[in-house]
Amino acid sequence: MGRAEERRARQKGARRAKRAAKSGGIRRFFTWKWVLGYVLGFCALLVGAFFVLYLWVDVPPANAAAKAEANIYKYSDGTIMARTGDVNRESVPLSKIPKKVQHTFVAAENKDFYGDSGVSFTGTARGLINTALGRGKQGGSTITQQYVKNYYLSQEQTVSRKLKELVISLKVDQQKSKDYILAGYINTSYYGRGAYGVQAAARAYYNKDVEDLSVEQGAYLASVLQAPSQYDWAAAGPKGKKLVKARWNYVLDNMVQKHWLPESEREGMKFPVPKEPSPIPGLDGQTGYFVEEAKRELYKAGVNENEFEAGGWTVTLNIDRKKQKALEKAVRTELTDKLDPKKRPVDKHAQVGAVSVDPKTGGVVAMYGGAGATEHYFNNATRSDYQPASTFKPLILAAGLENGSTTQDGTPITASTVYDGTSRRPVKGSDTAFAPPNEDNKSYGPISVQKAMNNSVNSVFAQMAVDVGLNKVKDTAMDLGMDGRVDNGFDVRPAMSLGVMGASPKQMAGVYATLDNHGKKVTPAIVKSAEKGDERPQLPDPTNGQSISRGAADSVTSVLTGVVDDGTGQAVRQQGQAVAGKTGTSDDNKSAWFSGYTPDLVTSVGMFGEGDKKQVSLKGTAGGGRVNGGGFPAQIWAAYTKTALNGQKASKFDLDTDMGAAVKPPAPPSSSETSKSPSSSPSSSPSNSGSPSSSPSSSPSDSGSPSATSSGSPSAPGSPSAPDPSTSSSGGPPGHQGRNKPQP
Repeated sequence: MGRAEERRARQKGARRAKRAAKSGGIRRFFTWKWVLGYVLGFCALLVGAFFVLYLWVDVPPANAAAKAEANIYKYSDGTIMARTGDVNRESVPLSKIPKKVQHTFVAAENKDFYGDSGVSFTGTARGLINTALGRGKQGGSTITQQYVKNYYLSQEQTVSRKLKELVISLKVDQQKSKDYILAGYINTSYYGRGAYGVQAAARAYYNKDVEDLSVEQGAYLASVLQAPSQYDWAAAGPKGKKLVKARWNYVLDNMVQKHWLPESEREGMKFPVPKEPSPIPGLDGQTGYFVEEAKRELYKAGVNENEFEAGGWTVTLNIDRKKQKALEKAVRTELTDKLDPKKRPVDKHAQVGAVSVDPKTGGVVAMYGGAGATEHYFNNATRSDYQPASTFKPLILAAGLENGSTTQDGTPITASTVYDGTSRRPVKGSDTAFAPPNEDNKSYGPISVQKAMNNSVNSVFAQMAVDVGLNKVKDTAMDLGMDGRVDNGFDVRPAMSLGVMGASPKQMAGVYATLDNHGKKVTPAIVKSAEKGDERPQLPDPTNGQSISRGAADSVTSVLTGVVDDGTGQAVRQQGQAVAGKTGTSDDNKSAWFSGYTPDLVTSVGMFGEGDKKQVSLKGTAGGGRVNGGGFPAQIWAAYTKTALNGQKASKFDLDTDMGAAVKPPAPPSSSETSKSPSSSPSSSPSNSGSPSSSPSSSPSDSGSPSATSSGSPSAPGSPSAPDPSTSSSGGPPGHQGRNKPQP
């Protein structure tokens, strides 16, 4: 037995030795003792590296940003347009800032500021990782770190800058008092409206010195630091206002939590709406509008606002000097020179906004925002608080063509489809009762879509919007570039067919440019390029993606040429030059529009009645009567376009459609074919579709007929459909839609 046990022991040892030999090499370095040693060694290495960094990095003098460089703006040809960079900053000692106002900034940004070490290691680590991975800007910095970044370093997002920020913040916290750091932070931060420091901000937002600020006002200024352009109450949209209010409440609640504000006092506080912005000195005329719009586009594209305001940028705009000069002259000669506010009080309310776009590039080549940025702060070219009125009607037709929609009785909606144009005709098929009047309550009886567009017949397009589907109309409008927010008035109801939502000239120029660009989306852009040293932000492509099919877009363009040739837009006709466009006049004459285009240039002109904090009627402007889109807006459009295109060869639209006014009508039917037809189509007879009926009740078919018929003849309300002269010879349905044709 002893020998057997000895033999088994030897065999077991041999197997163990064999396994050890196989598992040797790299595995022996990953025992738990070795791993623990690696971790401790790595930590010791980091501590040592940080210690070396701490000894190596000194607190530097104030950075160049504290002295602020200029930003340079150029026209599209490289000519310098403007230089900005004079910093509006006035430092004040902390003793001048009320204690509770001081606490608003601490509560907003770093409520543990008075007891921390000056840095947030977790926030800095997160920022380092995200910067290294290219994930952009990250929050989480303390007040001390933000002060160090503003005063000693720069806004660049690099790992080396963040490491320096960490070290310098630790040293500053050790060397300076908390009050010194807080004063530096409050006095170096950017608050928007060109204001650096709390004193400049107090004047910019509340027109008072900092020592007179209330706690509520201080909490707003502390809140706006997070996103100055987005949170400026005067310029903020509904989302921005909601966010800044939430941040304001957050600040005050933190003050209560830290016992800096009695809860009883907090409960009675109301949001302190700041005053309207004052014009920016030195940016006279249209230049101020250009600069502010360029900045808005850059911030939206991701350029850091604080970094940009520190200066050193060169921004080239798409603005063409020749076209800009032509637009300003057109507004002056066609309207403003005719205004006399002293003689006619209504004249002081007339405002004009206009945007001109190259449909091929999406560049804004000219823009008119008002009398000047130092005289009229709000940019009329980008304001969206007025109704676009009937300039919305082409979008209803576009939606119908894009979706292959039909009338209530199944007739395809095309340029030649006939509707009942009776004024105040109740819309069929709508859950909401709606019976809009036509202008001057004029009734047209049976009328083709082409003629209805020419004459801007409300009753026709109200019915068409319901036929297409209100949600589909809104979807198409948004695809073309309109703002679909309900809080901007764009709710889904039959009245939307009258263009009762808000829209800006820039927005409408984009919509019409998309139609001109054969349905390819155009988002007007004023910025051509921007750079600072080697930094060149990626700007969005202004022409990107197909909004609607080419056939649908080209068909609408064809129809809109009829508005110019034989409708409300005749004031813009130019010899030999193809023009498409649409007029618009809102309820009570508070706005008037002309949006139109040639193959090479798209321009939207809006005229607005601006009273004291309310919209007013334009009636009587310049000594006239009612102001229509075919009046001053169309005249400005025509004068500008003629000069802007001077020297260029007249161009024609390249349309892929077989409907509308731009399409040459087919040869008339033979006499034998005519004799077989029970009646003529209204669209083939100007007398039927172009003139009003004798009265709304002159024919039973006027008020009782379906929403659309094939013949629409008052003399034969029940007759079968007659062939339409514009029917495609290919055998398709009347007015065969271009959207179904093969794309080129």
